[in-house]
Amino acid sequence: MTATATSVGESDRTKPQTTPPSRVAARLLRLLPAVAAALSGVLLYISFPPRTLWWLALPAFAVIGRVLRGRGWKAGLGLGYLFGLGFLLPLLVWTGVEVGPGPWLALVAIEAIFVALVGAGVAAVSKLPAWPVWAAALWTAGEAARARVPFEGFPWGKIAFGQADGVFLPLAAVGGTPVLGFAVVLCGFGLCEVVRLAARARRTEEVRRSAAAVALLSVAVPVVGAAAARPLVSDKAEDGTATVAVIQGNVPRAGLGFNAQRRAVLDYHARETERLAAEVKAGKADQPDFVLWPENSSDIDPFANADARLVIDRAAKAIGAPVSVGGVVERDGRLLNEQILWDPDKGPVDTYDKRQIQPFGEYLPLRSLIGAINDDWTSMVSQDFSRGTEPGVFTMAGTEVGLVTCYEAAFDWAVRSEVTDGAQMISVPSNNATFDRSEMTYQQLAMSRIRAVEHSRTVTVPVTSGVSAVIMPDGRITQKTGMFVADSLVQEVPLRSSRTPATRLGVAPEIALVLVAAGGLGWAVGSGVRGRRARGV
Repeated sequence: MTATATSVGESDRTKPQTTPPSRVAARLLRLLPAVAAALSGVLLYISFPPRTLWWLALPAFAVIGRVLRGRGWKAGLGLGYLFGLGFLLPLLVWTGVEVGPGPWLALVAIEAIFVALVGAGVAAVSKLPAWPVWAAALWTAGEAARARVPFEGFPWGKIAFGQADGVFLPLAAVGGTPVLGFAVVLCGFGLCEVVRLAARARRTEEVRRSAAAVALLSVAVPVVGAAAARPLVSDKAEDGTATVAVIQGNVPRAGLGFNAQRRAVLDYHARETERLAAEVKAGKADQPDFVLWPENSSDIDPFANADARLVIDRAAKAIGAPVSVGGVVERDGRLLNEQILWDPDKGPVDTYDKRQIQPFGEYLPLRSLIGAINDDWTSMVSQDFSRGTEPGVFTMAGTEVGLVTCYEAAFDWAVRSEVTDGAQMISVPSNNATFDRSEMTYQQLAMSRIRAVEHSRTVTVPVTSGVSAVIMPDGRITQKTGMFVADSLVQEVPLRSSRTPATRLGVAPEIALVLVAAGGLGWAVGSGVRGRRARGV
């Protein structure tokens, strides 16, 4: 009898162990929040240009709001990080086009930390009354931090930059990118709360009127506010008009070697300018008052190379108008990314040196440490660029043109400073040739559309390889080029000098929203401490 029992027990131990279906389902259920967080991040990415699906930002924040609501800060941290990865990994893939996946993945891993911290904060405030307001303010605070640190920040991926085609766009004129982004996120979190309370009501559970009112207002106020702000958006001329020419000369090749052939990029832009001059002479195009070339359109220093100076002189004389030329200039031992105002009769008469230079592109932070890790990275940026110190506003044929060079368009202060310094229109000379045909150029173009509405200024975008464009003060693109083609755009554009509330207020709305976020977080922490004391923990 004993032997038989032993043999049966041994037989049971040798049978393959299987997990009951209920246990598998429970494990999958535990993974659901993580999957939902990552996929909502992807949904947010899809709302960004070149797609015009701006409205997808609302369900993206509704889903992540539902995932984070009621959780502890540690879970919020992890889920927020997954949301950040889902959003930023595809959004910033262009950063690895020419340098490989290493820098791209490192950048995303760092930037997603800010989103993770916001996730932890949202989880904490989600237990408070009117939580969508506190949560949206926390998102704005996270963007404010990400735009400043590390290495002077990286604002790419601000929610506002995905809303150039959306109904919330007029809010950019009210309080800039912080207010526009806050409104979108608030509406998304409000949508989450409306759906949650509606589901609760269907289960015949009691819903407090105050909670329902806050949820509905979180959705309605941003939409109504955007409609009320519509009169701030105008493309009417206040100071007359100017006829501007935007030159896209193209480059010999895409990628990091776009300027490997000496003077080729300069020759391309001079040739396109002379072609336009011939069309003007033949009566096929309007005579421009001034001409705008892209960043790096002179691939050799025209102050140090007589042949480059001669090429630019010839092009300026042919078109018969002042030209803003982008060049890399070495002066007093400093390397500068410079815009040069070139008069057809006097030659170079003014300059603007780029102030917000790009880390790992125009200068290398932690050079000795990075060199120890990988010598190739230090060779890509063999010499650091120096920063300019003054705003750049060129007086071109009587028009005040503010210069915002490429990467600077992502920074609120860099654009605003040109307008407060008297710019009647803005030019964003850029060089996107190093990023091939990636989405980067469309993301940057959307930024310029937001800036046009934010400051109520015409914005021109001359790019070496495309997409170059003319943008009205109401954010509409009226002309644009293709990519990697030589082309020019000529248009009469309105000049404006009035200042929007966003221009006048500057950083004040962002500071106010950061203080709201701090207040909500403080309330949540205080409530948690009091709760633990009441339980005797």
